[in-house]
Amino acid sequence: MNYEFKNGLKTIGIALGVSFFSIFVYSKFENGPKNMVVQTQKPIAKYANMAAVPAISTDFTEAAERSISAVVHVKVKVNVQNNLNSGNPFFDFFFGEGQMEPQPVEGSGSGVIISADGYIVTNNHVVEKSKNIEVVLNDKRSFKANVVGVDPTTDLALIKIDAKDLPILSFGNSDDLRVGEWVLAVGNPFNLSTTVTAGIVSAKARGIGIINSNQRSKLGIESFIQTDAAVNPGNSGGALVNTRGELVGINTAIASPTGAYAGYSFAVPVSIVKKVVGDIIEFGEVQRAVLGVQIADITSELAKEKDLKQLDGAYIAEVLEGGSAAQAGLKKGDIITSIENTDVKSVSELQEQISQFRPGAKINVIYVRDGKTKNVVVTLKNRLGNTEVVKKGSKSGLELLGAEFKPVGNDIKSRLGIGYGLQVTSLSEGKLQDAGVRPGYIIVKINDYKITSIDDLKKALQNIDGGLFISGIYPNGRTGYLAIDPEE
Repeated sequence: MNYEFKNGLKTIGIALGVSFFSIFVYSKFENGPKNMVVQTQKPIAKYANMAAVPAISTDFTEAAERSISAVVHVKVKVNVQNNLNSGNPFFDFFFGEGQMEPQPVEGSGSGVIISADGYIVTNNHVVEKSKNIEVVLNDKRSFKANVVGVDPTTDLALIKIDAKDLPILSFGNSDDLRVGEWVLAVGNPFNLSTTVTAGIVSAKARGIGIINSNQRSKLGIESFIQTDAAVNPGNSGGALVNTRGELVGINTAIASPTGAYAGYSFAVPVSIVKKVVGDIIEFGEVQRAVLGVQIADITSELAKEKDLKQLDGAYIAEVLEGGSAAQAGLKKGDIITSIENTDVKSVSELQEQISQFRPGAKINVIYVRDGKTKNVVVTLKNRLGNTEVVKKGSKSGLELLGAEFKPVGNDIKSRLGIGYGLQVTSLSEGKLQDAGVRPGYIIVKINDYKITSIDDLKKALQNIDGGLFISGIYPNGRTGYLAIDPEE
């Protein structure tokens, strides 16, 4: 074989070998498993998934079951006098009242059983001036109820029925409630049997001015829990409960242009309820402690006017002479920021904290003066300026009048042409409020006593012989004379 022929065979052999090898390799991959893993670089970017949040149970059945049996229907009958006069108490005093026969009116509300032997909490406005009170339990049993005591300054009342082994609602902790927390409103709206609605806590320590406007007083304590649970006429005095079935408030009011539920309802927190109920049971009267100051919320306008560096706290607009705050060294212009280690951001929060103490209690007050934080221990007094316990039926002296006073300022003396007098700064339940007196009224004389100071007023009231004839004047110059019978 020649050389060229041999090289041709060699080339053909190599080509055939490469071809057979290629066919072998291809057949292995083509006929083999198809789940091949291809490793690539991990991507840097990821989808933005929502953060996992634990689901909160919205099953209220257990809380509702605990509450329904302890919430009652309160039915009342009130005799309403139809007056044919102007409604002005001074006009009535001098010219008498033209009246028709009293007309019976029926009303209703709700109540919460707090003791197995029949103590029931409701609103003062539910039972106020009632002549007959009927309580209907959830099991349809009916009882006659008696009023044990009332507190108009918080719109609370305690009534009692003669029964045993009743279901009760346990007190919860309203201070621990958080905005956004679920709550239930349990009551008897529109004369229906016990009804449960649900909502959330919309706000805390809310003041809406309803108690003060109804009392013609500045002593109303408003620190409501605001919710969006549906509350309607008839729910007043009913229970606001947490998801554990504990009482955290007494439903009291709604904000509505129509008188029916429109989105907001308000409850007295149980922190206030416990104090009021405890005092009424123990003493027959609420032992109200006061700081002896006039306070205001810090608005942006007030902060600008007074050059204040903060918006949180309760601003002291006036310190009453001889009061608890004055004796502790607090001054006009101070800003109270804490009571007993609880932050105070508004007037409502301050009122709620003070309302939990009795006269004689020593409390730690943190305040800001000239930008510096200070603290002081304050011994709380009652409205009479002492720390004594006031028992039911023992009203006399200043408490009989039901007012707080301050000496008349020189500018008012000059303008009215008077040399002395005590000015009413606020009113609570008492003879002056009953007579139609409003804050600003100046007492000049009681019987034959000139009233130049609190001591003069106390002496005049200690020497009552028969009735009181009060000579006074309003800041607008209008005179007002009052005849008061202390025994009525």
